Amino acid sequence: MVDVLDALTESVGAGQVVTADADLHRYAVDQAPITDFQLPLAVVFPESVADVQSVVRACAAAGISVVPRGAGTGVSGGAHATRNSVVLSLERMDRILSINPDDETATVEPGVVNADLNDAVAPHGLMYAPDPASFRSSTIGGNVATNAGGLRCAKYGVTRDSVLALDVVLADGSLVHTGHQTFKGVAGYDLTGLFVGSEGTLGIVVGITVRLKYLPRDVHTIAAFYPSFRAAAAGVLAVGRARVQPAIMELLDGGTLAQLDELHGSDLTARGRSLLLVQTDGFGAAAEAEVVRGVLRAGGATVTTEASAEAERLVELRRHSRGSEVDDEYRVGEDVAVPRSRLVDYVAALESMAAEHQVKLKVVAHAGDGNLHPTFWIERQGTGVDPAAMERLQRALDDSITAALSMGGTITGEHGVGQYKLRWLGQEQPEPVREIQRRIKDLFDPAGILNPGKAI
Repeated sequence: MVDVLDALTESVGAGQVVTADADLHRYAVDQAPITDFQLPLAVVFPESVADVQSVVRACAAAGISVVPRGAGTGVSGGAHATRNSVVLSLERMDRILSINPDDETATVEPGVVNADLNDAVAPHGLMYAPDPASFRSSTIGGNVATNAGGLRCAKYGVTRDSVLALDVVLADGSLVHTGHQTFKGVAGYDLTGLFVGSEGTLGIVVGITVRLKYLPRDVHTIAAFYPSFRAAAAGVLAVGRARVQPAIMELLDGGTLAQLDELHGSDLTARGRSLLLVQTDGFGAAAEAEVVRGVLRAGGATVTTEASAEAERLVELRRHSRGSEVDDEYRVGEDVAVPRSRLVDYVAALESMAAEHQVKLKVVAHAGDGNLHPTFWIERQGTGVDPAAMERLQRALDDSITAALSMGGTITGEHGVGQYKLRWLGQEQPEPVREIQRRIKDLFDPAGILNPGKAI
């Protein structure tokens, strides 16, 4: 181990390698439940592409695994340290390398925070569309690793839809460039699309060229309160049938509203048992919003016309709807997606399984694309663990996955498989498909040093 640390220090400098126990514990995990806690041998902070290449070469020579990490906001264990590993934190590679307003593109290092890129391009009338709830702290590199989504997915898509080109350090330390600067380009296999969402298992992304969108000139937010979550889910389909494309369609159940009221002093539960938050944007925002209001009122909702300040407050409350807790063995937030036509069915199934297994449930959803985030939890019993309660929680989680897949859904809409969701991957992907993925992994990383035990 000493030889490895010496090699890393020689590669990048003593100030970029830390081994203090507090640092190792801090960087050992992200915000996902922990299934196999391991401390890394060291945490390394590269400041350039050459630094990343040097670290990967040193680790490859020593047979040490490399676990790439952004801001650590992931919730699937994609950045959890593994045995005999070095955590490669890319947070210091945080430069916006270029902004081209005419081409509507930007090139950034992986440590650039999502919100910082948006602040930089806003004066040009542009925005970076993907906006995960953690956009004020999550990095573009981490978004690329998990193919992150966010509130605006309904209209603007996920991260992959905004990535044009990548610079990637491979497992042997070599550097490759994939993609193009143009919006269109179909030469060869889509390696850029392959790297997006690969969770650092095929290469380490060190440069990202993204496509920007026009910053909307007008935004209208509609809050529709319903007596039940199922009625609100039906409202989502009604908006779709009206053929209006909102930028945001977010669904919050009664449990979520109650928690938000407790945390922020709001009065959401006094206004309804479920909230459908719809936002239209662009030059047609007002006209689209008027259609949405009519559709939702016809479906029995109490529809409000919010002032700008109130609209922003509701969106911000939705972004914080996971609450202040970090997921652990007692509390697990899921990330499933189902066809929108099955939203009502899936919500009904969730409520039934929570009652059957005697666990707590709250649900928020990116309803515009059928991506739901149910959170199941049990009460803590002092410092001990109630084995029976833990078993009930695990059965509820298993049932929620089985139900989503039976409706044509997926085990993860935007958070990634990471380490935590590997237990369910085989239910969605049959063995021939998984074998193809293992062969791709072997091609890019024959020694298996890049984020082992994640994603596939």
